[in-house]
Amino acid sequence: MKPAKPDAAGDQVTGASAVNIANFLTVLRIACVPLMVALLFASGGHDQELRWWAAAVFVVAALTDLLDGAIARRKGLVTNFGKIADPIADKALIGAALISLSILGDLAWWVTIVILARELGITVLRFWVIEHGVIPASRGGKVKTVAQGVAITMYIAQFPGLPWWPAASMLMMAIAVILTLVTGVDYVVRAVRMRSRAKKLPETASS
Repeated sequence: MKPAKPDAAGDQVTGASAVNIANFLTVLRIACVPLMVALLFASGGHDQELRWWAAAVFVVAALTDLLDGAIARRKGLVTNFGKIADPIADKALIGAALISLSILGDLAWWVTIVILARELGITVLRFWVIEHGVIPASRGGKVKTVAQGVAITMYIAQFPGLPWWPAASMLMMAIAVILTLVTGVDYVVRAVRMRSRAKKLPETASS
């Protein structure tokens, strides 16, 4: 058996079957997306109980994102299917939630556009530097992901009885947007530096 090689994310792609618990969690996250959207738009999108259910589905789906990767790496279950499906599931969940909230008028469209543009841009950058190496996820990037999840959950699960909830939700989303932009710039800087170093290596070797 050939030794596992690191993939574009730096994880070891093993010879494990694609049918495993880690990939099941990824597929479950994808399946949660239409359910969450359906609950959000049911009864005009303003049924309090259904909004809470939608928030619960979003939280469960977000938790699978934390579990599937950890399980795959710990149990040696990293597969090509998982490496493709996992980022698709992540972007589908976040994108569907943000777009739905903007359609309902709960979230400004510019917020949705900024966050989704950043995520798309980082995906393009990964392909841009993939031949030169892997840019590991930063601590700020992980904090950004958590902040986005908390902010979206707060926007979905409205609490009319709590007068401070809207302001708290806006503050949390503002933090998420700032982290989204800052970590995006950091990723661009690291990507450019990686490509610059990679171009200098052949010159150094030939001199």
